[in-house]
Amino acid sequence: MGVLLLFNGGFMLISALVGYFYDDVSVALGIISSGLITLFLGMLFMFFTRDHKKEIQKREGYVVVTFGWIFMSLSGCLPYLITGAIPSFTNAFFETMSGYTTTGASILNDIEAIPKGILFWRSTTHWIGGMGIIVLAIAILPLLGIGGMQLFAAEAPGPNADKLHPRITDTAKRLWLIYFGYTVAETILLKIAGMSFFDAINHAMSTLSTGGFSTKNASVAYWNDNPAIQWIIIVFMFLAGTNFILSYFAFKGKLRSVWKDEEFKLYTAFTVGFTILVVLIIILRADVSVSSIDHPMVLGKYESAIRHGLFQVISVITTTGFVSADFTMWAPFATVIFFGLMFLGGSAGSTSGGIKVVRHLMIVRNGVLEFKRTLHPNAILPVRHNGKAVSKEIVFNILGFFILYLLAWIIGACGLAALGLDFATALGGSASSLGNVGPAFGILSPVNNFDALPMVGKWWCAFLMMIGRLELFTVLILLTPFFWRNR
Repeated sequence: MGVLLLFNGGFMLISALVGYFYDDVSVALGIISSGLITLFLGMLFMFFTRDHKKEIQKREGYVVVTFGWIFMSLSGCLPYLITGAIPSFTNAFFETMSGYTTTGASILNDIEAIPKGILFWRSTTHWIGGMGIIVLAIAILPLLGIGGMQLFAAEAPGPNADKLHPRITDTAKRLWLIYFGYTVAETILLKIAGMSFFDAINHAMSTLSTGGFSTKNASVAYWNDNPAIQWIIIVFMFLAGTNFILSYFAFKGKLRSVWKDEEFKLYTAFTVGFTILVVLIIILRADVSVSSIDHPMVLGKYESAIRHGLFQVISVITTTGFVSADFTMWAPFATVIFFGLMFLGGSAGSTSGGIKVVRHLMIVRNGVLEFKRTLHPNAILPVRHNGKAVSKEIVFNILGFFILYLLAWIIGACGLAALGLDFATALGGSASSLGNVGPAFGILSPVNNFDALPMVGKWWCAFLMMIGRLELFTVLILLTPFFWRNR
């Protein structure tokens, strides 16, 4: 956890340089102070735990991941509080947790009035959280004599942590190299397409982390008169929602391994299928005047409908949460579709939140096999994925996760409803927070933000964000009595 705080402090100092370049000295000094405090706390942690065990067991792994996330979020509040950009501790913690969990829900009413150094720090929290703070740290922990396998298992998104290389640290380094490379590539393309360099790098960090923080009040809808920018973001949102290991295979020239992956094929099919459905709704039912169809760069009504439909479908499936239009105003059927997409999620091994496509695939296949098992009770019918039999333990784990996810969503919605929020806001706010999506419905719609929540509601949603980002079990297991009993 000390190492994580050192990382946090280092990134704050980088944000201070941005603040010095774009803003006044007071903003830069406020962020520098935050970074120095965080670095001091990190060194303090490491000093008092210097006589650590040389190997972390699974139990300690869960503790480090959960509390590491909490300490990162607490220290991440400092730039907001010290500079006065967000003077309320509750609001600052909510914004920071939303950043690290790549949810993208915000309490800021006028984003463009916030100093650029703070906006850069805000996007940086996305970028750090995107591939996982722990995945970043395990490339460094071996230098301290600590093994990182248990941490990677607790943090890596999805039901299993596929490895590119026998050594887990090399896996983390390769994943981060791909992640960094995509970020640089998108920044360059967005700059060429017409964004300022500052806007380009911020949106690249938000895209690759599937976060959704923007530097504009209107989010990506600010560039509705520049379709090229939105098409670039569409491509990188899709890549960010894809298993990063498949990106590694693609760069190695193993394209057959990419297309043979059943989760990738289903992820692509979901994206195309729901986009066609939404585009038809926009053309036949919706008011497409939300887009700049009269701009000379826009090819017409159909291009606009396809672009906005595809943009919002990918944005919600990958849990990025960028907004090019208020999809809740298109048609009631479209609203229901987007509500369902909040529970889909991207691929396992991506930076997206949600349940993940592979879990849905396993649940459906197991359900189909239950019919066969009813007719042939003595037959051995294993669930298969990518041509290999999946063990019963993994299937049970996925079923347990799915049930726990739905229970968490229902309890989360009940908690918001108990605070006086309406039906649509409670259900949408809970689903959005748990799935790390960002925009929701009701008073939390894409054109509004989470500042309308009462103080308790913000803490409740922050908790839902954390358990959703850390795949439920990692956090909730700490709440069970048997976890803390002696072995």
